[in-house]
Parts: sequence; structure tokens; C-alpha cells
Amino acid sequence: MTDTEVLRYTAFSGDPDGGNPAGVVLDASGLDEDAMLEIAAGLGYSETAFLTAPPAGLGGQEDRSFTVRYFSPKAEVPFCGHATVATAVALAERIGPGELLLATRAGTVPVSVTAEDDRLRATLTSVEPHTEEIAAADLAEALAALDWPQADLDPAFPPRIAYAGARHLVIGAATRARLADLAYDFARLEALMRRLDLTTVQLVHRAGPREFHVRDPFPPGGVVEDPATGAAAAAFGAYARELGLVPQDAVLTLHQGADMGRPGVLTVELREGDPRVRVGGTAVRIP
Repeated sequence: MTDTEVLRYTAFSGDPDGGNPAGVVLDASGLDEDAMLEIAAGLGYSETAFLTAPPAGLGGQEDRSFTVRYFSPKAEVPFCGHATVATAVALAERIGPGELLLATRAGTVPVSVTAEDDRLRATLTSVEPHTEEIAAADLAEALAALDWPQADLDPAFPPRIAYAGARHLVIGAATRARLADLAYDFARLEALMRRLDLTTVQLVHRAGPREFHVRDPFPPGGVVEDPATGAAAAAFGAYARELGLVPQDAVLTLHQGADMGRPGVLTVELREGDPRVRVGGTAVRIP
């Protein structure tokens, strides 16, 4: 592993001190699962992406299609949005902007990279999403772990489990102050999330018709909070559309990380007639 090049990028920000840091290994062909987990744990970011050759029959352009696996410091996760954006920008810096095709554990994820105002911007297209109800007892346990009373929830955002490559519990905060005050029982929330196979809890406050502030506790990954969460943004877009909170065709802006001192911006695009969700943002290398 001493010869493995591990790149460091931050996604959903043009500032190395903003957004969500991710590790990127563009050639993981010599690594097994234990080695990938060791690298991810040593790096300490919420996820690190590892690229290998694409599976047979994936399609896409030659030399622009890959298999990608994502590891948090504690475990492999099926899909990670910010590490996908970081990886796509890292690749584009080497092979140029354009279309990429990624085989993930969650399914095939196309990514488009464009150059805008001297920045590279990557937009991923999620696998087909869905939402499901959460049992009342499980929701009560989540709120107890968060120390959020029922009165602090936004009734316009009924709690749901949303999926667009990974499972996230969406909970609406009635006020921005409620969202900003996050101090939760790590072990208690982790136990519930592991039982429900949740990647993060997506806490949301609506700032405008198509503008939201979000936060994402991530205890199953060994991380107190994720600074900018692309997979959760995709899941939230599907949730908001399905519940009629936004139009079927819309572009949403999600602000995340400001409460952690790492502000980032995620763009979520919904297209009428296409159930998939597109999540885009910039990424830059961390010196």
C-alpha cells in the first residue's frame, strides 16, 4: 500500500477548506477489501473511492468507464455522492471533461463533467430512487437519540426513509436554529441506523421554495457528521418530489456544512418523466 497514490479532494465547494473531503484512489487494482478499508480509516474522511477496471458489458466510452467502491473509516458503503463528484473531477483533470460511466454496488451511475468559469463541475445521475415509511417506534428512537422533541419538527416534511443508491432517514426541522443545534447520542443513533440499514440521517430546513439547509449525521461510518452528502441529496430530491414539496421538474439548491465551518452547495435537478435524480457540484484538490 505504500505505493498506492491516494488523492485528496473536496466536493461541493471551490474552496479546499469547504465542502466534503474525499479520498480518491484512481488505480486500486492491487488492493483487496482489507487494504481499501485500512486506507479509508487512515485517511479519516467520511468516504474514499477506489477505482478498478469496469465489469464486462458495462458500456460507456473506452477508458472512461470504471468500477468504483466506497469505504468509510468503518465499512464499505454502496454509494457515495461526494466521493463520486471528487473522483469525476480528478479523472477529468487527467483525461478531460466529458462523460463517465461508473459501476457501483448500487447500480450504474453516469457522470458528466463540464468546465465552467475555470472550474470543473461534475453531475451524477442516481439509480432509480424510492421512499418508504418509517415505523413510529423507530422514528421515536431516532428523535430521542437526536434529542429533538416532536414540536421541533416541520409538519410539512413527514419523516420517510429515502433511497437513491443508499438509504437515508429524512426529518424536517421547523427552524434554522433547530437544525443548527445538533448534539446527539452517537452510540444510540448508530445502533438504530445499523438496524435500519441507514447511511445518514438527512436533517432538512426549508429556506425557500427550492432552497434548503441540510445536515447529515453519519455514525455508521464512524463520522459524527458528513459536511456535504451527495447520496442524501439525491434521496432528498426524490423524497421532495414524491411528496409534492417541489415541482416534478425543478432545480433545488442545498446548503450544507456551514454549521461545521465547511460550507458547500449541492445542486439537485429533477426532470419530469425521469425518476432518477441528478446531483451536481464542483470539486477541487486539497493541497
